[in-house]
Amino acid sequence: MLTEKSPIHVNSEIGRLKTVILHRPGKEIENLTPDTMGPLLFDDIPYLLLAQKEHDNFADTLRKKGVEVLYLERLVVQALETDEQVKAFFIDKMIAESGFKSGTIHAQLQKFLVGLPTNEMVDKIMAGVRFDEIELASKDLQNFSFDRTRPFLMAPMPNLYFTRDPSASIGDGLTINRMTFKARRRESMFTELVINHHPRFANKNINVWRDRNHVARLEGGDELVLSDHVLAIGLSQRTSSEAIKDVAKNLFAGSNYDTVIAIQIPQTHATMHLDTVFTMVNFDQFTVHPMILNNKGELPILVMHKDKQNQIKIESSNNLKTVLKEQLGLNELDLISTGDGDPIISAREQWNDGSNTLAIAPGSVVTYDRNYVSNEALRKHGIQVSEVPSSEISRGRGGPRCMSMPIYREDIEK
Repeated sequence: MLTEKSPIHVNSEIGRLKTVILHRPGKEIENLTPDTMGPLLFDDIPYLLLAQKEHDNFADTLRKKGVEVLYLERLVVQALETDEQVKAFFIDKMIAESGFKSGTIHAQLQKFLVGLPTNEMVDKIMAGVRFDEIELASKDLQNFSFDRTRPFLMAPMPNLYFTRDPSASIGDGLTINRMTFKARRRESMFTELVINHHPRFANKNINVWRDRNHVARLEGGDELVLSDHVLAIGLSQRTSSEAIKDVAKNLFAGSNYDTVIAIQIPQTHATMHLDTVFTMVNFDQFTVHPMILNNKGELPILVMHKDKQNQIKIESSNNLKTVLKEQLGLNELDLISTGDGDPIISAREQWNDGSNTLAIAPGSVVTYDRNYVSNEALRKHGIQVSEVPSSEISRGRGGPRCMSMPIYREDIEK
């Protein structure tokens, strides 16, 4: 049985949010350039000072609703300070995953990072290590062959403020994810470190439903906890069918979850995750971007169940409403269209994460202020909407749900 003291407990998308992990945008944002934006998955360069103010406003909005806000960067520092061997291993692994598994560049990066105070070292890893910050012997063959037109030995991680994607809380455990693109792959190392070594989480019997040591890709923006036994996962640009099957198999074997709904969405940058086009806002209400549905309101869906032998039984469907009503035991269902269904407005507001709501309680959500048509549509359907400023933080292509990693929600009454 679960206890109230479990450090991770998320059995819905809408239960009252109690604890969340955020990352305040830092110097990694200022290490974006026009040449590196594409590889680092950005379409524009946010203005850091305003982005930080907007993010602080987001955090304050959550606190005013009674949410405990934990910052990833602080958790990482606290975890590293528990043991010098843990710190040394983490640095070594981070350098290796940055492309230098051995050799003099690895050694020089290690020397540089070990010499920094822990908080500065964490900031530096997140922000990126420039080529000119490290002394390298010009006569060394590895150094001689290195592409010196690259400004960074260790690339910055500007996507870190989207804490949703490297991991996802499900029940009393989580997935620690193998990210799709190289630009984000190191991010889940921070989650792995915190879960294994931070005093709040270490040795607390937290189930890891799937770790990051896989080839098949999985990202938290595709993982939606619909109830205490039903999970939805997007089959998307960022999450593969193999990963979905892994998660289903592990949940069915080790938890109360008996249903995984795989929802196929267009594999594009604009619709990279399921939560960019579909989120839960109340017991029987969901946002949906109309573009993912055909003219009959359909899209490809596979429903996976656990049979009596703990094997996976798969059924296909194409009716989102019917599937959700059947699997969640609902008589009625309200799908609220992004942009209030207008094809131009919905496309524009979805691009700026109009579908990406963060529920902080049943029928109460946080959204970006810029998506005013979608916000008004939510209100017309009885949803309480708390808007946050978003001119800069939205440039990273992620909304309030993307920017938050819930680790504790109250259970909802059935």
